[in-house]
Amino acid sequence: MRDNGRVNDAHQDAPEIPHDDIDNSAADSAAEETTGESRGSRLYPRVTSFRSRRGSLTDPQQGAWDRMWPTIGAEVGDDLLDTTAWFGREAPLIIEIGSGTGTATAAMAKAEPHVNLIAVEVYRPGLAQLLQTVEREEIPNVRVLRGDAVEVLENMVAPESLTGVRVFFPDPWPKARHHKRRLLQAPTFALIASRLKPGGVLHVATDHAEYAEAIAEAGNAEPLLTELDWESPMTHERPVTKFEDKAHKVGSAITELIWGKIK
Repeated sequence: MRDNGRVNDAHQDAPEIPHDDIDNSAADSAAEETTGESRGSRLYPRVTSFRSRRGSLTDPQQGAWDRMWPTIGAEVGDDLLDTTAWFGREAPLIIEIGSGTGTATAAMAKAEPHVNLIAVEVYRPGLAQLLQTVEREEIPNVRVLRGDAVEVLENMVAPESLTGVRVFFPDPWPKARHHKRRLLQAPTFALIASRLKPGGVLHVATDHAEYAEAIAEAGNAEPLLTELDWESPMTHERPVTKFEDKAHKVGSAITELIWGKIK
């Protein structure tokens, strides 16, 4: 576990919506009642781990969406992804869960032109901003999925097919009564580990100290994951964002946790 004081954008470069100010009344009530059992097909029962957020697209965002989405975007579904066909090549595959506005996604994709990178996000304006960046900077190795990342891992990704998974700044759900909604708990670690190739890497970052401890405990308890003691197949360097500057000013520390799947 590394506490390096760095921060990535995740949702932080999106229009600033404090956690407790996001319109989530419907999602809150649904999450209290909706479990995996009610959904039937979910392998790892859980309540919804993300907030429902509203947001319309600006005209430039809508234009980028209209041009780029049909080619590099898709809604989360039940069919296994054919990533070779989607990317037009065979390459190591990395999934970023909760890409926010895509600041890290774009920068890391450019730093790793040899990998295929899929960004998963539920917030449409954030995805639209990423599509704008991909179009403007002509980044060829990014694809985007809109929807629940757990459904992506369960239904759309084959076992032992991922080189890496990134989860930067997942919602900490700080209130104790909401901890059950946190994404990174034992069942999700088991699911991620099952989708990683032997030697694949899970990279997590959070700015919430208590959640960091819970994440570390759950990750260290997953028998298929271990402390990374070999050369990583993907970069761990994240870009500096506007949120990082704000975090430094208020003295927030960022905890990074990196595991490898046992070979």
